[in-house]
Amino acid sequence: MLPTHGRHGYHPWRGRPRWNWPGGARLAVYLGVNLEHFAFGEGLGAELAPGANSGGGPQPDVLNHAWRDYGNRVGAWRLLETLDELSLPATVLANSAMYDHAPELMAAHRARGDEVAGHGRTNSERQSTLPEAEERRLIAESSAAIARQEGTPPRGWLSPWIAESRATPDLLAEAGYRYTLNWCSDDQPVWHATRHGPLMAIPYPQEVNDIPAIIARKDGAAQFAEMIVEDFEERLRQVRDGVAQVMGIALHPYIIGQPYRMRALRRALAHVAARREAVWITTAGAVFDHAAALPPGMIPGG
Repeated sequence: MLPTHGRHGYHPWRGRPRWNWPGGARLAVYLGVNLEHFAFGEGLGAELAPGANSGGGPQPDVLNHAWRDYGNRVGAWRLLETLDELSLPATVLANSAMYDHAPELMAAHRARGDEVAGHGRTNSERQSTLPEAEERRLIAESSAAIARQEGTPPRGWLSPWIAESRATPDLLAEAGYRYTLNWCSDDQPVWHATRHGPLMAIPYPQEVNDIPAIIARKDGAAQFAEMIVEDFEERLRQVRDGVAQVMGIALHPYIIGQPYRMRALRRALAHVAARREAVWITTAGAVFDHAAALPPGMIPGG
């Protein structure tokens, strides 16, 4: 027998129960906006070009640090304008360091009523490398910062770099989290077993996501925008006579906030927004609320 995570069993797509999202929709769409801060001269970080983090040169890696910070200084504000123009809600996946680094940006999302989910302290570290006590402290510190600023604790979590230890789901449930975005193994929410009760895994994309698409696969702006539209249209076709789905779109302002990419993204998001009568455009937290209230047996893993 192969080792297993033990969080949930296998649930074939065919034969699952039929149910709807609010308004009778079969497709829920949410935007995951990643607001991230990075240490200068040390730690992890995505790279525009090979630099110090990949052994290409000594720290400080000014080129890549400045490129990442462009997202918080400029790109995120351009993305906010587009979200306002199209009346689109967002789930903000926030490093807690953002409250000190860019408080005005966090306040702008708060003013829109966007959901804020936990995303660690900073994307310069991975929680998967920490002993359990230190990982528990990371989750607690990040959660407390969000609760102080937003008035309520976050209910959802995305690990920096989507890096989990074997104990991460247990620690999240212990800390009061209700859902995780770390698992991309399904197109529906799935209940995960933990030491502290069930934790819902809500689909978070690793395909319709600008980091793997643009940084890893080197897709162009138009290709990424087309990917959003094609994914959306194919899902609409599938749910006509099929089971309900969740479509996430993962965005990082230092990538998608570049002007030529924003122009292509705006076209794709306008295409989605134009079909809002046929789909439920929402937040990850609202996906949790609806799915958790369904009768037992509707959500896999329960």
